[in-house]
Amino acid sequence: MSFTRPLPRFVITKQVKGRTRYYWTLPTVYRKLGCALHKEHETALGNDYEVACGADGQGGRAATLNGLFDDWDRMRLGEPPKPKTELRAGTVDWLFATYKTSNDWKKRVSARTAPDYEITMDLVADVVGKSGIRIGDRMITSITPIVADKLYDKILTTPVRKGKSERPRTAQKAVVLCRRAWRVVHRLHPGLFSQGPQAADEAPVWNPWEGVAMRRRQYATKPAATREQVYAFAWGAIAAGQVQPAAAAVICFEWLQRPENVLAGYVTWTGYRSKDHPNQIRIEHHKTGEMVLHPLEETIEGERVLFYEEAEQVLAQLPKLGTGLVMKPGRTEKHVAQAWDVHTMARHVRKLRELLGLPDTFTLDACRHGGMTELEEAELTDGQGRALSGHKSKAYEGYAKRTEKRALAATRKRYAHRVTAEADAESSSSVTVPEISRQGC
Repeated sequence: MSFTRPLPRFVITKQVKGRTRYYWTLPTVYRKLGCALHKEHETALGNDYEVACGADGQGGRAATLNGLFDDWDRMRLGEPPKPKTELRAGTVDWLFATYKTSNDWKKRVSARTAPDYEITMDLVADVVGKSGIRIGDRMITSITPIVADKLYDKILTTPVRKGKSERPRTAQKAVVLCRRAWRVVHRLHPGLFSQGPQAADEAPVWNPWEGVAMRRRQYATKPAATREQVYAFAWGAIAAGQVQPAAAAVICFEWLQRPENVLAGYVTWTGYRSKDHPNQIRIEHHKTGEMVLHPLEETIEGERVLFYEEAEQVLAQLPKLGTGLVMKPGRTEKHVAQAWDVHTMARHVRKLRELLGLPDTFTLDACRHGGMTELEEAELTDGQGRALSGHKSKAYEGYAKRTEKRALAATRKRYAHRVTAEADAESSSSVTVPEISRQGC
């Protein structure tokens, strides 16, 4: 039976075991000129016409390879590559774009980390191989384990900062991100990850990033702000007329909320001393899905004990702009308050810490780590610490009432630790420091 459907440029057919198979063949003249696309990409296109050539002979895997050849040929002739108006299915660029539209990206990548992930994807995609072709333009099937190892080494040994010979953290991030993206997109489009004929007992090598040997690096300890620094910042920011950064720092430190969630407005007025929970603040950890009701006070032998008295003094300075405690004011009275952009708030924090003489390590993230450090210093049990921080553990799933009791016990212990530390500091000081009134700050 004669073949009547059109074949793309450089595509030939062969009969293999009674079936028509399609192959992309680079002419010898271009091989001699140095084109290595036939070595870097899978040229066996399979036996499905539409997958190999598209519905009309103008698409499929052949179109991707021909597009890569055209880019190479233009570079050979000194012309710029043709601007890309659409992504070719099966390329690394397409894989990253598909990953960013997946449910995994939407549900597991926060707004805070998404820009950093995108920078890493662009870094990988813009690496240029010996053939002069961007990694992003190459087919995903051409990224073998050997190629993945070479990409890791190239990113590792190509520093961008002066005086640095390597960038192990960036290279590690690239491997971890690529491994995840390959896994997610393979689940959605398994047919595009086929790497040609393999032995019956040979497992398909669809994720080349599994098992990449990475340089061991010493992890730096994350900075942790102290209680004194947090409240020096808070009252200083309020005195400077910036209540929002002050409240954000205190919430991150005392109630261990992640900065991106505070700034997104997830700590709400309805969750702070609400009608249902008048003596608690509700902190919902969106990363883990955990919700913690932190006790704010307790009555012991007829005496009211405020666990977070100074923190609540800071929150009392906040105007109600919207549903969230920490919201960005609108430009005019008619404009509705908005959630803070993480980077905008970071700029405010940097300016304030410089004004107040605080160390460069002082950030909202450092405030949260400072609160976590205080839990450690208070010698809480693992269960008590998890009850306050919202970290997941199977032992605590589904025990809301038990978690609430643990939170109260943990808060008592943390409060007692703080009171003891303050008493020790006061007794050891030979100089009496008058209490500074914060009225009107």
